[in-house]
Amino acid sequence: MSGGLSSLVCVPVLLPLLAAGVKLAIGGRLRRLQSLISVITLGVSLGVSVVLLVAADTHGPLVTELGGWPAPVGITLVADRLSTLVLVVSSAVTLCVMVYSVANAYAEQEHDAPMAIFHPAFLVMVAGVADAFLSGDLFNLFVAFELLLSGSYVLLTFGGTEFRIRAGATYTLMALASSMLFLIALAVTYGATGTLSLAQLAERFAALPGQVQLLVELTLLLAFAIKAAIFPMSAWLPDSYPTAPAPATAVFAGLLTKVGVYSIIRLEALLFPVGPVSTLLMWVALATMVAGVLGAVAQTDMKRMLSFTLVSHIGYMVFGVALSTAAGMAGAVFYVVHHITVQTSLFLVAGLVERRTGTTSVTRLGGLMRATPLIAVLFFVPAMNLSGIPPLSGFLGKLMLVQAGLEAGGWLPATLVTTGLATSLLTLYAVAKAWGKAFWRTPRAAAVGQVLESEEQTGEDPTVTTTSLPAALPLSVAALVVLGLSFTVLAGPLTALAERAAHELLAREPYVSAVLERPR
Repeated sequence: MSGGLSSLVCVPVLLPLLAAGVKLAIGGRLRRLQSLISVITLGVSLGVSVVLLVAADTHGPLVTELGGWPAPVGITLVADRLSTLVLVVSSAVTLCVMVYSVANAYAEQEHDAPMAIFHPAFLVMVAGVADAFLSGDLFNLFVAFELLLSGSYVLLTFGGTEFRIRAGATYTLMALASSMLFLIALAVTYGATGTLSLAQLAERFAALPGQVQLLVELTLLLAFAIKAAIFPMSAWLPDSYPTAPAPATAVFAGLLTKVGVYSIIRLEALLFPVGPVSTLLMWVALATMVAGVLGAVAQTDMKRMLSFTLVSHIGYMVFGVALSTAAGMAGAVFYVVHHITVQTSLFLVAGLVERRTGTTSVTRLGGLMRATPLIAVLFFVPAMNLSGIPPLSGFLGKLMLVQAGLEAGGWLPATLVTTGLATSLLTLYAVAKAWGKAFWRTPRAAAVGQVLESEEQTGEDPTVTTTSLPAALPLSVAALVVLGLSFTVLAGPLTALAERAAHELLAREPYVSAVLERPR
């Protein structure tokens, strides 16, 4: 059975690319068909991803070799528990965001441009995300990153405003720097081992001199750290993400940084299971938590505040990886899944607020709890989830990491546990402050804030106008919020799956055997 299902592994990558090509050929015509193609494509990808997850969890890793060329010559895609789990969640998230973007385009009567440009770029980016999760060799992972860059740059600069072009330039420069480091690491790796297949590298790296292993590991980690916005390579993110359209910002926050985190998890578990870099990763995780959450506390713009919380919570995932234990890896996997949905939900809600009021500055907002109670709830629930309020999945993920840190022992893991708890409290303060100002306080108090801000920023109109929202927009966000809440209801099975994925990662043998001993 698993052999027949292996042919489905390439579907989440190839289907969005095919759909993007069809949509480019159609252009701005047949608007309803354009929307239908996008939604059906992502819906089918979600269905296939669920099938792959069940099969990988039941039968072990599934492998497909594009073009019939076996590893390490051909392009190998591998679907194991980790890759299929994050693929299912990312597919669900991108489907909800696509519904949001379609509804938003129709509401604003901007049919042609979004469907002729935005949607194909979105589908190309989705294909890049899937390719990164399923890639079985480092060069194909590099190709996946370039797919991400090409699609995400179009999304980030969509509309061609000055701020978006400037942010796009910053984003592209950082992405190119990461790509150059990645290429250098690929050259060194191939020169030292004669292969870029992850399965073969898992067998050959141990025979290399320690200095060569360390050079390759640090170079790859630096490249992936830029993608994941890990401190100190995170300064570009708060200036880039908030400028993009709401659907693009939400996907960037939920998925693109997680591709970098996923790559680090795969790298450390499969190629460098033990090594001296673990201590460095712990210090980096600590700095990422602190720098991100302090930046979040200082913000008065909702999008920028969420961007900084995104950075700080990447630190939790790096902490789990740095522990190099099954418990720590399971906590990191669980937290990745949780964070994808929660962060995407919050950025979409910020988009709803901006569309409703024309601003995301919390000093200019107020009274939204009474005016739009649904939006207030849609922000409050994932905000509390992000902060780690019991019994939500954010609390459960942090609890897994805290237990793993205490089990590891030592003063540095204990320090990280303490820092993680403090970061969680400061996150609660930041999101509660934003919610209180934007939703809870009275419009009269908000008007005072508007006047004060307009005095500081000469020429800004202190008046906040409001517009109605089509029902499909909050409903698509509500679906994501419910998905995030389902992780709490299904915490037992999800935790068990994360633990099985962690054990499979650290065992390495199931992955290597599935690729190299696959029947030809």
